[in-house]
Amino acid sequence: MTKVITQDDIIESVRAAFQYVSYYHPKDFLRHLVAAYNREESPAAKDAMGQILENSRLAQIGKRPLCQDTGIAVVFVKLGLNVRFEGLTGSLEDAINEGVRRAYLDEDNVLRMSCVNPPEGARKNTKDNTPAVVHYEVVMDDTFEIEICAKGGGSENKSKLAMMVPSGNVADWVVEQVKTMGAGWCPPGILGIGIGGSADKAMLMAKRSLNDEMDMLDLLEKGPQNDIDKLRLEIYHRVNALGIGAQGLGGLTTCLDVKIRMYPTHAASKPVALIPNCAATRHAHLVFDGNGPVYLDPPSLDEFPAFDWKPDVTKSKRINLDTLTREEIQTWKPGDTLLLTGKLLTGRDAAHKRIQEMLARGEPLPVDFHNRAIYYVGPVDPVKSKGEVVGPAGPTTSTRMDKFVDMMLSEPVGLGLMVGKGDRGPQACEAIKAHKSAYLVAVGGAAYLVSKSIKESRVVAFEDLGMEAIYEFTVEDMPVTVAVDSEGESIHVTAPKVWSIKIAEKSN
Repeated sequence: MTKVITQDDIIESVRAAFQYVSYYHPKDFLRHLVAAYNREESPAAKDAMGQILENSRLAQIGKRPLCQDTGIAVVFVKLGLNVRFEGLTGSLEDAINEGVRRAYLDEDNVLRMSCVNPPEGARKNTKDNTPAVVHYEVVMDDTFEIEICAKGGGSENKSKLAMMVPSGNVADWVVEQVKTMGAGWCPPGILGIGIGGSADKAMLMAKRSLNDEMDMLDLLEKGPQNDIDKLRLEIYHRVNALGIGAQGLGGLTTCLDVKIRMYPTHAASKPVALIPNCAATRHAHLVFDGNGPVYLDPPSLDEFPAFDWKPDVTKSKRINLDTLTREEIQTWKPGDTLLLTGKLLTGRDAAHKRIQEMLARGEPLPVDFHNRAIYYVGPVDPVKSKGEVVGPAGPTTSTRMDKFVDMMLSEPVGLGLMVGKGDRGPQACEAIKAHKSAYLVAVGGAAYLVSKSIKESRVVAFEDLGMEAIYEFTVEDMPVTVAVDSEGESIHVTAPKVWSIKIAEKSN
């Protein structure tokens, strides 16, 4: 019997799935994150994971995005030749893109539109997060399945590919790559690895593996059953022994699971691909039976781990951004936790580039940055019916702004300090030291939690850039950690060294 799938079923199923994954973590991910939280000994890493867990609980209740980066839409289609479609007014891909469009424009839970086209040149926002990246697999039956993934840019940007010689050591290569990835991919997360085939096949397998069910806790308990299990465990233990930890703050857990897929390859080759997934892991699997749209069952709050994170006001310093001085900034040390209150500007890639161009032309800037703080963020639009002044507003990867740091801290801009996520490179750290500034980190993957501390929001410049415009936030007790102090010392350099030694001592 031929299975009949309608265009409306496809559109509605894709729409509902992308909405679902925007605010529900997969249960297997939560299970592994809770286990990592419970065994963590690093206070900074434990606090970061605590914020991610609290953010997940709040997102589930509020039905708002886990992360402000609601991802590029990636879709895997498994299509049986015996399936018949009805009502298609265009291609199957057109129907999938319409589902994506409706998901991201849903007025009850608007998602952030991050896609730009063309990728080189004008880079104009497509305004609806289409087109999706769609992959097809054809089978000889009546199967019709769709896997969706909302893939964040911070983790996607850390993807790696190597065309290794046959004798190359995969585990050695993966560990070396993780060392260079920094914290911009928002650990703790998942490492997806593809081995074999061709370069494109290896990358596709690495991406697909990130949708596989997480089972590292079970594997650790039962032990390896085959060579792939052995390789997964070796990489898992060696990566975590690096001491990078949650958000790169130093700790016991950098990756929660390692997934591997393999395919036959040329005798002269060994393609190896590595794609990490961040703390905002979002994917879903839809199986169509021909009886209408496919909806996923929402998890019960009763299944959510008992958790209620609050900032430690006894250990954190309360900072008034409106009266902040360079002298006060110079008293901070890496690892200090702060609670920010006052006016906070925002700006990221496009805004920094435009500031650079205006300075080159001798034009006055539309905002006075002197002694102020800038937050690297592209927020989700607010849902007014939910009383929001801004949507989820977590930090973006700061290294992308490294080349602008000296320009921003120097006159005539005169910026005071920066807030983002992940590590800074040597160039940025040197500029911070030279100008006696500082760099603070918020927790990537805790965007909805962070937005709760934003009480007012208004666009003050570059409104045409959409989510990349410059906003002015009024914040109250926004939790951050000092990552680079006024002497240029970085917690992302020092903490992993300390924790790698502690882990080595524990294992001996």
